[in-house]
Amino acid sequence: MTAVPDPLLKDALAAIARDVDTMFDALLPGEGQLGEAMRYAAIGGGKRLRPLLLTATAALHGADRSQALRAAIAIESIHAYSLAHDDLPCMDDDAMRHGKPSLHKAFGEAVAVLAGDALQSFAFEVLTDPATSGDPFVRSELVRVLAMASGAAGMVGGQMLDIAGEGQALGLPEITRMQQLKTGALLSAAVEMGAVLGKLPPEGRTHLKGYARDIGLAFQIADDLLDHTGDEAKAGKALRKDAEAGKQTFVAVLGEDRAREQARMLVDQAIAHLGSYGQEADLLRALARYIVERDH
Repeated sequence: MTAVPDPLLKDALAAIARDVDTMFDALLPGEGQLGEAMRYAAIGGGKRLRPLLLTATAALHGADRSQALRAAIAIESIHAYSLAHDDLPCMDDDAMRHGKPSLHKAFGEAVAVLAGDALQSFAFEVLTDPATSGDPFVRSELVRVLAMASGAAGMVGGQMLDIAGEGQALGLPEITRMQQLKTGALLSAAVEMGAVLGKLPPEGRTHLKGYARDIGLAFQIADDLLDHTGDEAKAGKALRKDAEAGKQTFVAVLGEDRAREQARMLVDQAIAHLGSYGQEADLLRALARYIVERDH
């Protein structure tokens, strides 16, 4: 696997990382231990793939970038809260995240729980602000999409399936369903929220949902491959914990070679869903390829 994205994507990743951190810095609370912990969790970490998916989809449909960035930090707040809680000893018990001590290691478990809770609330505070969209129907739909992707029918439900499946011999359909919820739901929400900002009607989003579904599964297979063969220094977190915890993964079920082949097939499918677009969708195509080529 190579970590070097093409020039278009490299510039876009740098820009979204800068813009997301700038907006988080401007909007997150700046005082007290809770504010400090929220900033620690949200600023300066991760690849910002979800914000890039959202802003790229929004741009594809003529939406305002500053409004798209606000929606992007909302979804990234949900992602940051989920990582803060997933790293806790009662969950995955991870000591490192993004190359630095995980939130509970830096601030203690109680503060990590509260900071995660506050980041979840912050996400919806941002989405309901008229600065995100002057159209109340757009704001309402953004909230609906993110809430559905975050809760029992999405990310949290997938995490529950993950916990329940530890030590069990799960088949490919069960693992696929779990990961569609745990990882894929927020990635899909990012794409759909971009379409909402672009005022694309629900019946016109089928191709984008197909793209998002396929890259979501490809992303998780790539993560499983990285956990299996990756470099901890590049990943910025502990690896090979899934096998130790008895978790069933795509690699465990398919084997390394078949898993890699499946990820590439999903990326090809995802790109095919964008066939109705021209060069204006090249960033989304490059992002799909990068998902299986990254090394962290």
